[in-house]
Amino acid sequence: MALPVRTNSVKGLLFSIQKYKVAKRLFCAGKCTDDKETPGRRIFSGIQPTGVPHLGNYLGALENWVGLQDACGSVLYSIVDLHAITMPQDPAHLRRNILDMTASLLACGIRPAHCILFQQSQVSEHAELSWILGCLTSMPRLRHLPQWKMKSKQKNEGSVGLFTYPVLQAADILLYRSTHVPVGEDQVQHLELAQDVARIFNNRYRDLFPEPRALLSASRKIKSLRDPTSKMSKSDPQRLATIHLTDTPDDIALKVRKAVTDFTSEVTFDPERRPGVSNLVAIHAAVSGQSVEEVVWGARGLDTARYKEVVADAVNHKVAPIREGIVRLRAEGGYLETVLAEGAARARELAVPILAEVRKRVGFL
Repeated sequence: MALPVRTNSVKGLLFSIQKYKVAKRLFCAGKCTDDKETPGRRIFSGIQPTGVPHLGNYLGALENWVGLQDACGSVLYSIVDLHAITMPQDPAHLRRNILDMTASLLACGIRPAHCILFQQSQVSEHAELSWILGCLTSMPRLRHLPQWKMKSKQKNEGSVGLFTYPVLQAADILLYRSTHVPVGEDQVQHLELAQDVARIFNNRYRDLFPEPRALLSASRKIKSLRDPTSKMSKSDPQRLATIHLTDTPDDIALKVRKAVTDFTSEVTFDPERRPGVSNLVAIHAAVSGQSVEEVVWGARGLDTARYKEVVADAVNHKVAPIREGIVRLRAEGGYLETVLAEGAARARELAVPILAEVRKRVGFL
């Protein structure tokens, strides 16, 4: 028996499945196996301290981070506060956000015993390497990056830091001689800059840096509940658009119930023609570990109002232990600071000798 998917959406569904399979294959091709079998592999990724993540952050990146820390013996995750100040920040608010992000990562399943979790600004080698690499990077190359074009228009040209932060991203990666970086599709061009800078340095000063490879996440992008054509975002002015990992069960039930759908009651997956319902299906699949096909099949006979209750229950089941962990860890500020300090010390053990070699090759030593 066929799945209850619209006939005119089969082509779109097959394309979505094909795209998912390609992304999954790309992800698995670069994914580390046991570190003893793949010596020299190292993963690096960073996240800005924007406070408690939302559901899209978790399903799009953090859930993947949790899996990667057990898949490779050398993994570094950084809370990139140097990147955060490319936009104006209230100092007290920034500090709270750093600790909130730390609590959130731990609650999501990041374990300092299995990776290095640290605050970027506590390892000054990031900034020094960024300066050195910036001197090897042309201004036209940075102007080519799409995020600069977008953000500079919003900020009327923006700051020097906003312009050069892709170089700092490259320094974050290369400082640890990282070989793999988990990225979304919108970050691939910034990783290509890191690859370019590694080649330029290696050509000028002899081989030192590997060219880092992308680990493309196979996770589906989660859309806004109020505008399913846009990504779920923490900065969305509509309160009901975004599910935060600290939302209560009632909050989640309300937001899902108010999610934009359409006037067709049947549950189908058709992102082009039915983006709202398809977004709920994608969320349901992601939090339950099922495929889209399984979710649509399980929802046969339900109208969208009843299906929203099912989705809310599934989201709550996934989010509840994370929410409880965040609440508990937020009250343990001293412990969070200790985690970050110990992580920074471990990160510096790796960073110091690599930067020393860079300084020697450049001619500083």
